[in-house]
Amino acid sequence: MPEIFRHLRLPLIGSPLFIISNPDLVIAQCKAGIVGAFPALNAREAAGEPIQLELWLQRITEELDRHNQANPDSPAAPYAVNQIVHRSNARLERDVEICAKYKVPVWITSLGAREEVNAAAHSCGGLVLHDVINNRFAKKAIEKGADGLIAVAAGAGGHAGALSPFALVQEIRDWFEGPLFLSGAVARGDAILAAQAMGADGAYAGSAFIATEEANAEAAYKQMIVDCGADDIVYSDLFTGVLGNYLAPSIAKAGLDPAALERSDPSAMNFGSGSSKPKSWKEIWGSGQGIGAIHDVVPAADRVAQFAREYEAAKARLKALPGW
Repeated sequence: MPEIFRHLRLPLIGSPLFIISNPDLVIAQCKAGIVGAFPALNAREAAGEPIQLELWLQRITEELDRHNQANPDSPAAPYAVNQIVHRSNARLERDVEICAKYKVPVWITSLGAREEVNAAAHSCGGLVLHDVINNRFAKKAIEKGADGLIAVAAGAGGHAGALSPFALVQEIRDWFEGPLFLSGAVARGDAILAAQAMGADGAYAGSAFIATEEANAEAAYKQMIVDCGADDIVYSDLFTGVLGNYLAPSIAKAGLDPAALERSDPSAMNFGSGSSKPKSWKEIWGSGQGIGAIHDVVPAADRVAQFAREYEAAKARLKALPGW
């Protein structure tokens, strides 16, 4: 495990949630002792306005620095910025330069592996984790300079793979000994320990943090996370051109039949700041399969504390088993 992750309260990264993750959520997660993350594309500005990504990074850096000075015995966890490196992201070069300027400690790259992005992260001392849905993509990412991997297995929210976490982790660990985090229906502290038992260094959780007070999500979205379970999740590529998991009630509310969705045209995939499909992200709500464990909307710090209690309880149960 790299030194940057050695002093976390829990071996957990709060995954970067498109639209939802904002400075309030990231700061709360980091202060609570887990890595908070946001997609660079969440920091949007209109023409002529100040560059929001710079303002976000300045605020996060300054608030975490103040926290660390006031709490030297319990410093905040590092934060991460997610870069969508797909060719449609017209902001990528600018955003990479800004993240390098602010010496972002953890970079999470998605939808492609780019050597120049990895080099920019390394130039400022950053560590790069690349998210992958299979072993082939994992090998490509490491070959192009990523330091570690996020294995996005079946059940993860938003863009997700279809492989069992057991299969995906064991194939990656067969050749890779570096940092590895597991994503896929992680909504309790038990799942974090399970990820470690399988060979990952930690876990990656997103949907559980949608139902928090700091998350930039509609109240109805947060309540839907609380009310729904695994049976309410639909796996489709209709909305972005990439397969992902979404809440069936939100699809039905948008006038579509969740059980009869069409396939998407991959060439229409667009992650630029001027996406032609804003409606799909605003009204079709992503979620992982683990949300049956989420029963209320709480501050992010309380969610982390809940995870910590469950993690310790899971360890205690294992120690009580014969032979442990």
